[in-house]
Amino acid sequence: MVKHHFEKRLHVIQKQHEKLVHKKNKKRFSNNGLYNRYKNPIITRGHIPLHWRYDFNPELNPHFMESIGFNATFNAGAIKLDGKYLLVVRVEGNDRKSFFAVAESPNGIDNFRFWDRPISLPQTENPDVNVYDMRLTNHDDGWIYGIFCTERKDAGASASDTSTAIAAAGIARTKDLVSWERLPDLKSTSGQQRNVVLFPHFVEGKYAFYTRPQDGFIDVGNGGGIGFGLASSIKNAEIKEEVLVDTKQYHTIYEVKNGLGPAPIKTKHGWLQLAHGVRNTAAGLRYTLYLFMTGLEKPWVVTHKPHGHFMAPIEKERVGDVSNVLFSNGWIKDEDGTIYIYYASSDTRMHVATTSVDKLVDYCLNSPEDNLHSHLSVKTINYLIDSNKQYIKGLDK
Repeated sequence: MVKHHFEKRLHVIQKQHEKLVHKKNKKRFSNNGLYNRYKNPIITRGHIPLHWRYDFNPELNPHFMESIGFNATFNAGAIKLDGKYLLVVRVEGNDRKSFFAVAESPNGIDNFRFWDRPISLPQTENPDVNVYDMRLTNHDDGWIYGIFCTERKDAGASASDTSTAIAAAGIARTKDLVSWERLPDLKSTSGQQRNVVLFPHFVEGKYAFYTRPQDGFIDVGNGGGIGFGLASSIKNAEIKEEVLVDTKQYHTIYEVKNGLGPAPIKTKHGWLQLAHGVRNTAAGLRYTLYLFMTGLEKPWVVTHKPHGHFMAPIEKERVGDVSNVLFSNGWIKDEDGTIYIYYASSDTRMHVATTSVDKLVDYCLNSPEDNLHSHLSVKTINYLIDSNKQYIKGLDK
C-alpha cells in the first residue's frame, strides 16, 4: 500500500512538472509597440528540478513528501552560449537563502529547464551569508564575469539586531557557467555597493564598473544614483573615484533609488542602458524599469533619456512576495537584432519580453524627456496634439 502511494504521487508530480517545463509560450499583442510580453512566466518555483526537492528513496520518504522547499525564482542574469539561451537565476529556498542556478532554453521564450545542479560558488575568507542578482558580462579579456550582491551580517551591530547587513559586490568568473573562480569583492570609497555591473570593454586600459554607491541599506532621500568607476585590476578590483551617471530626482520614478540592470548593449548611436527606478507610494515602494542611452566613447555620459518608466508591473505581475515590483538584470541581443528582456515580477517569478535594437534606439532618440514639472508635461502633450492634427485629418478622409 505504501509503495503504491509513493509511486502514484511520484507519477503525478513528474507528469505535472514535465507539463509545466514544456508549456509553450504565446506572444501578446503590444499596445505601446515597444515590446511584446508573453502569456506565461518562463521560470517559477515549479520549474525547480524534482531531485532537488524530493527524496526518491521510498524507504526514507514513503509518502513522497517534499524534503527541501523553494520559494521563488527571480532576478536572473542572461547570456547566450553555443546557441542556448541561459539564465543564471536567483533561487530562494524556503529558508530564505538565495543561490544561483542555470536554466537553459532552446529559444529564449519557453522550455526553460534547470541544469542538473545549482552553481557551487567558491567562497572568500569571509563567507557569504546570502548572494543574489548576478549580472553577466562577456568581457574583452576572454572571461564571463558574474557580478552579484553578497551580504554578510554587520559585525558592528548589536547582538539584538539580527537584520542589519553589509552589502558588497562579489566577483566571480567562468568560461562555461559550470566552473567558477571567485575573486575578491569589489572595493570602493563610497560605502556599500549593490547593483554593480561590469562594462564589457576596457576603458583607458582598465576594468570599468557601473556602481550604485550607498551608505545605508536603502539609501532613501540621500544624494546618489548610478555611478561609474575604473579599477586597474580585476583580481583585486578597487575603485578609488566614482562619477555619477544618472542621479536620483525628486518626484520621478527613481526618486528613492535607482540601479543599473544588465550590462549595456552597443548600438551605432550609443550604449543602450536598462535600469530600475524606485519611488514611494501609499502601498509601499514601486519598482519599474526605464531606459537611457550613453555615449559610445564615454559610456558614463547620458545622451538620451526618455521620460518615465519603460516597463511597469501589470496584472498578475503586481502580486507576489514583494508586490508592485519589476526588476531586470539580464537581457540578450540576438544576431538578428532581437532583444530578449528577462525580468522578474514581485520577487517571485521570471518573465520575458521581446523587442529589437531598432525599436529601443528609436524610443531613446525620439521620446520626450522628463521636464520635471507638471505644467511642462502638459506642454509636451499639447505639442504632440498639435503636431498630430494634420495627420489625423488625413486619416478621416
